[in-house]
Amino acid sequence: MGIEEYGGGQGPQSDVLVVTTNDVPGYRVEHVIGEVFGLTVRSRHLGSQIGAGLKSMIGGELKGLTKTLVATRNQAMERLVEQARVRGGNGILMMRFDVTEAADVGTEVCAYGTAVVLVKRPAPAVAPQQ
Repeated sequence: MGIEEYGGGQGPQSDVLVVTTNDVPGYRVEHVIGEVFGLTVRSRHLGSQIGAGLKSMIGGELKGLTKTLVATRNQAMERLVEQARVRGGNGILMMRFDVTEAADVGTEVCAYGTAVVLVKRPAPAVAPQQ
C-alpha cells in the first residue's frame, strides 16, 4: 500500500478552502454563514474485525482499519464541503473531526466547521524607492 492510501484532505483545485485555523492569511471573512457538518457512519465487516482481533494479539498497525478510517474521514469531509458550497460558502474555518462508536455496529465520523465567504485581500502597495 502506498502513502496515498493513508492520507486525505483536499485536492489543490477545490473551490472551498478548508482550514483548521480561525483565519486565513491573505483573506478576510466577508460573511459568516454558520456551522456546517458532514456525517457518515460505517459498519465494520467481519473480515476486518477478525483480522484486527488477530493483529491485536501480536501488535502492529491495523492497515485495513486504517484505510477504512481514511476513506470514512474523506467522505465526511466531502459532505462538509458540499454543505458549505450549497449554502454559498467558499471557505470552512476551524474544521475538526469527531469520531464515535455508533451503537456497537460501526463508527460515526463527523467533520464540522464554520462556513464562511472569504475574500482575497489586495496586495499591500509598495512605496516607490527614492
